[in-house]
Amino acid sequence: MRAYLGVDVGSVSTDIALIDEDGQVINSVYLRTQGQPIRAVQDGIKKIGEGLSRDVEICGAGTTGSGRQLAGLIIGADIVKNEITAHAVAATHILPDVHTILEIGGQDSKIIILRNGIVTDFAMNTVCAAGTGSFLDQQAYRLNIPIEEFGDIALKSEAAVRIAGRCTVFAESDMIHKQQLGYSIPDIINGLCEALVRNYLNNIGKGKEILEPILFQGGVAANKGIKAAFERALGKKVIVPEHYGVMGAIGSALLAKEAVKKKGYTDFKGFEISDMKFETNGFDCDGCANMCEVVEFIQNGTVVARWGDKCNKWTNSVYNNEKEILRKA
Repeated sequence: MRAYLGVDVGSVSTDIALIDEDGQVINSVYLRTQGQPIRAVQDGIKKIGEGLSRDVEICGAGTTGSGRQLAGLIIGADIVKNEITAHAVAATHILPDVHTILEIGGQDSKIIILRNGIVTDFAMNTVCAAGTGSFLDQQAYRLNIPIEEFGDIALKSEAAVRIAGRCTVFAESDMIHKQQLGYSIPDIINGLCEALVRNYLNNIGKGKEILEPILFQGGVAANKGIKAAFERALGKKVIVPEHYGVMGAIGSALLAKEAVKKKGYTDFKGFEISDMKFETNGFDCDGCANMCEVVEFIQNGTVVARWGDKCNKWTNSVYNNEKEILRKA
């Protein structure tokens, strides 16, 4: 079976999806990045490789997310794409006539507007609409409620309490204040869901024409309370796709499939990358007044990539070194 791998590296989570030739998900993995994107990618690739049938051949690989460049070097990606494109590609694959994508992850949130399958507008979170997933995690922990049950508890609410959701600092202090006033936990959680949705629509969705069909994806889409709050605020149906948490990874796998079709081969390094030694170093170049911070990517003791220099002196030095090695071979 021919299969394609997609990796989405974010600041909170690292998601990996494996799809078949028809774009159906064969397997997926969700890991906490925990500030170690290299380790997270290696562990994720190892997990997805474990138990994989021998007849599965990885024919292409793609990466997206804030750590997409680094992940692309680690796995040998055939394509490295931004999150807007990856999420839009995955959403249109699942629902071709989708008009609006609401995406909320652990740290970043975004809205993507599509018309006739083409992205016509988008927006990313501002500072005051960031970290929604992480904030929900934090509040679930503070209230001693498993995050998986958070949304179900919100649905038990009879009357949402108004929570100040302009920023997480105000929201948390207001939640504590409402607890001290004796409001029920379901009503407070429901109020928090409404506050986060209000904040999202007033910041990220401001001025956007939100038309149906609407897909809600990202890790926070697991929260039924947030989905219900969106439907109440918009007066429209909101659809949560089956693989809502790994849509970026699915999109990058679909993009890899197209990239390989054009070039005819894959650069994927194989599942052995989980045992390789990767590290990054940085130094300030003093070649001119720009004083660029140059990053080196090292694989098994060899520098295989450099970036960060405005004049490409260091970036090209790796490329020229590879050409010299090939010439002598």
